[in-house]
Amino acid sequence: MQLVAQAETKTLRLGDTRRVVLGVVVMSLVVETLVAVVLTARRLATTTESFGSALYYGVFHAISAYNNAGFALHDDSLVRHATDAWIIVPITLAFIAGGIGFPVVFEVLRAARTRALGRRVHGWSLHTKITIVTYFGLLAVGVILVTALEWANAGTLGPMSVPGKLLAGAFQGATPRTAGFNSVDMAAVHPTTLLVNDALMFIGGGSAGTAGGIKVTTFALLAFVIYAEVRGQPTVHVMGRRLAATVQRQAITVALLGVAAVLVATMILLRVSELPLDAVLFEVVSAFGTVGLSTGITADLPAAGHLLLVVMMFIGRVGPITLASALALREYERRYELPEERPIVG
Repeated sequence: MQLVAQAETKTLRLGDTRRVVLGVVVMSLVVETLVAVVLTARRLATTTESFGSALYYGVFHAISAYNNAGFALHDDSLVRHATDAWIIVPITLAFIAGGIGFPVVFEVLRAARTRALGRRVHGWSLHTKITIVTYFGLLAVGVILVTALEWANAGTLGPMSVPGKLLAGAFQGATPRTAGFNSVDMAAVHPTTLLVNDALMFIGGGSAGTAGGIKVTTFALLAFVIYAEVRGQPTVHVMGRRLAATVQRQAITVALLGVAAVLVATMILLRVSELPLDAVLFEVVSAFGTVGLSTGITADLPAAGHLLLVVMMFIGRVGPITLASALALREYERRYELPEERPIVG
């Protein structure tokens, strides 16, 4: 557990485990309680349910949102609440808090506490800076693209008012980051929107959080590597720091193995189901990113297809963590180097 946390986040020391576990528990309880209170109050105000039923509704969805599970007590997920800000906003904040990663949240809270005491706040760690910039950058891209692409779609955002479109579109653009809820009918979205969702689900959320995918740090590091290569720079610089070659290889390995797993699973599922490519790819990437979104084809899959999706969920959630840990712990120095040669690339 200690080595996994250290290898994945690069920000935790072995002696921090007890403090971190306690912090995770406290933070989880606080966030889930606050969200549950809001959802319960809203349920009581808009329905005739008893307090016990409303409380169960609030607690269930608060836990589901914070842990990026995506389970809802309605057969249409949150479509019926798509324009209700008192439901949508708390759930959105909950899955962002859980999905951005505990190390980032701890560092932000520690900095806020230090500033409140009148002390100087030292610079953020590279991990936190990369995660915050990339996470919210992708969040903005997802919200803008999904809202724009579905704005006039009669099966999704089209019939809603402008405020409703903005709220439902923002939620649907944020939820593919492994949250798994949906505020529109996924079977009715445009194929282009499905492709945007595929990319967001594959990337996922922050390291050491409740999200899945290859993680935003992996995606960001790959982007920096490509940028440095295009510019002909001998080293990769990230926000004032030089990126170690070992970290570059780890990011490339995690990403490529993720792509390979998705491609293989998609080909197998296409053969056993004979369903459309866009729907099958969406289903596979959703499983890999532990998102839970579906266009409605899950029930039409054969038993082999269901088993394959289960395997992809396991690979997507445990695989990147285990692989990153293994790569970090297997580093060793060669006592010799082979002659260098450059094959033609491209």
